[in-house]
Amino acid sequence: MRFLQAVFLSTTLLGTSSLVSPALAQDQQTLADIRQELTVLYVDIQRLKRELSTTGGANSGVVAGSSVLDRVGAIETSLQQLTAQTEQLEYRINRIVADGTNRIGDLEFRLVELEGGDIAALGETTTLGGEEALTGAGSLGSGQSETDGSELAVGEQADFDAAQQDLSDGSYQQAAEKFAIFTQSYPGSPLAPKADFNRGKALDGLGDTREAARAYLASFTAEANGETAPKALFELGAALGRLGQVDQACITLSEVAVRFPGSDTVAVATVEMAELGCS
Repeated sequence: MRFLQAVFLSTTLLGTSSLVSPALAQDQQTLADIRQELTVLYVDIQRLKRELSTTGGANSGVVAGSSVLDRVGAIETSLQQLTAQTEQLEYRINRIVADGTNRIGDLEFRLVELEGGDIAALGETTTLGGEEALTGAGSLGSGQSETDGSELAVGEQADFDAAQQDLSDGSYQQAAEKFAIFTQSYPGSPLAPKADFNRGKALDGLGDTREAARAYLASFTAEANGETAPKALFELGAALGRLGQVDQACITLSEVAVRFPGSDTVAVATVEMAELGCS
């Protein structure tokens, strides 16, 4: 509970121009605002349902009187086109479901905050559309690849690699911009946690500690138990320490050992806590 309070307070402090500002604008969000966001999600789902609806009779493209081979070829072409369209729609739906589920989880968190409830009592957000929405994905279409069991859009890996190369070359400004564009272009991407984390490293390279801390926080919250999570949590705590928020930094850094006891990041987090004088 102390950690959740620390992370929530950290987001409040990171979004203000000074450490004594009253609260973030999003903390003042009304129930009407939340209802409006849910309505937007509902409209997106309805639009997808309309795309899956037929608009007329099926047309196979087979001309009467054609030879058997011509008819078989026309049928195969139609099946390939239908398969490609189905895979594209399926991919889009899975992406919107993942993004919508994340948004609903965020709305639930804010709603509990507004009503003064217990954040620790929040469970895992139910998948938008049901658990089956993200299963049975079928075969990958052309231009799609698979990374750790997750599908990637056309050009997604290439865009990530291009931004990663800029970071490796020390072109921090270009890397930060490319990673920001990546997260906007591919919402719900399996590479999003790494993209946010690397954007934080690029911003650190530019000396923008506050924005770097926000990027690390985005990386951690996107996948709190993922591969990047221990490093993102550590970098968030270290950044809070550099911003002078020592109490929140100590709480955040101590959470590394609690959540990831077997991670190599625990040792560096312990060293950082000692340097900050955490008790």
